[in-house]
Amino acid sequence: MRANEWSEAGGEDALVGNVNKLTVNPPGFSGNPRKGHLVFDACFESGNLGRVDYISEFEFDLFIRPDTCNPRFRVWFNFTVENVRETQRVIFNVVNFSKTKSLYRDGMSPVVKSTSRPKWQRLPAKNVYYYRCPDHRRNYVMSFAFCFDREDDVYQFAYCYPYTYSRLQHYLAGLERRNLPYLQREQLGLSVQQRRLDLLTITNTAKHLSPEREKKLVFLTARVHPGESPASFICQGVIDFLVSPHPVAQILRDHVIFKIVPMLNPDGVYLGNYRCSLMGFDLNRHWQDPSPWAHPTLHAVKQLIVQMNQDPRVSLEFYIDVHAHSTMLNGFMYGNVFEDEERVQRQAVFPRLLCQNAPDFSFSNTSFNRDMVKAGTGRRFLGGLLDDTSYCYTLEVSFYSYMAAGSTAPVPYTEETYTKLGRNVARTFLDYYKLNNHIKDDRPINIQSSEVAGDSNRKGNGVASGAGDGEAEKSQDVRP
Repeated sequence: MRANEWSEAGGEDALVGNVNKLTVNPPGFSGNPRKGHLVFDACFESGNLGRVDYISEFEFDLFIRPDTCNPRFRVWFNFTVENVRETQRVIFNVVNFSKTKSLYRDGMSPVVKSTSRPKWQRLPAKNVYYYRCPDHRRNYVMSFAFCFDREDDVYQFAYCYPYTYSRLQHYLAGLERRNLPYLQREQLGLSVQQRRLDLLTITNTAKHLSPEREKKLVFLTARVHPGESPASFICQGVIDFLVSPHPVAQILRDHVIFKIVPMLNPDGVYLGNYRCSLMGFDLNRHWQDPSPWAHPTLHAVKQLIVQMNQDPRVSLEFYIDVHAHSTMLNGFMYGNVFEDEERVQRQAVFPRLLCQNAPDFSFSNTSFNRDMVKAGTGRRFLGGLLDDTSYCYTLEVSFYSYMAAGSTAPVPYTEETYTKLGRNVARTFLDYYKLNNHIKDDRPINIQSSEVAGDSNRKGNGVASGAGDGEAEKSQDVRP
């Protein structure tokens, strides 16, 4: 079935669920499926594939399932393929993206792993094509060629490295088991489908007992947009660093309270949505008046921030909401626009410092705006709520790559380099608060991943579809 028939069948609105162990046989075939009759599945956590059309033995059209209760958003995909034939070559066409601009035009490619090679890899860019297709109402199509090489493997393809709700829960449970005196995990609320809304507080409590001492507070959130999985790797990098024995982390815990909500939209993440919650809301447009029943996670976080802002003992100095960007390279920030020029300059300090600490962060891509369309975002709403000593940012990172200084070719992000950006974000607060003089002269202050990884890199911390993601992969690559 091609685009004209698909249009008559109801288009995107007709795709309301994921394929479930769907065997795609050639037309007219009957009997038991043979090797090479591909079986597609997306009925797993964070999975997304709404339909598969057989075009030929070598070609299949794939339809992204729209976000639940909102047909406008079709970007994230995450599915498995099995019952393959060794050396079987195929072309997969993802035909119903809701965005026309895409990093696929700039060399981005999907990620793949398989049962025997559980570490995610990007497909070679030369095997990926992004173009307007006359067969699909001139919609943009992303096609990629692939050769299956192991008959017994299950292959998994995704838009970007998945980071599931279960993976977060496993990671947080591991942190809790370490009984760190400066880490507190609490359940701030529940989502519509009764998933945990976790809040972490990281600080050296003993240093903040003095009632007359005002406490500096940094608040960080991630995954309000569920398909933006790089945000979770950044968030985990921030957490890993702040709970580590690194001397910079120790100084920060002594002087700053960090409150982190790692997953603002757990239902959307679990369901494999790109932008929306279970009920089809873009939660990052509802900060002004979140509903306790329709947007319970947002409502709970806003209540906490308002409450802390009214506490005279707390100085809420930063709010940072972490996202991933589908059309730009590098890490960068969005900030707010102020009439006061001095406040404008102060707001630029943190991104300038981060640019010095993180080779993948771009100050030139950082911008400050007050677009009407962004009025309901966390950055814009909280920027208006908090006083003029507080700064609210959206931290964005590319789904694809960054341009390092002096480099002419983009460097594709990996799970590790996303996490490293998170560590560098945390490290930058030392410079911002001018705490460098607290570091002993005989200790280096550069950050090595081995110093801060903690339990998160130990074997056994992967879960479900993310199992093995953090382990060194010694077997051969998944072949394009």
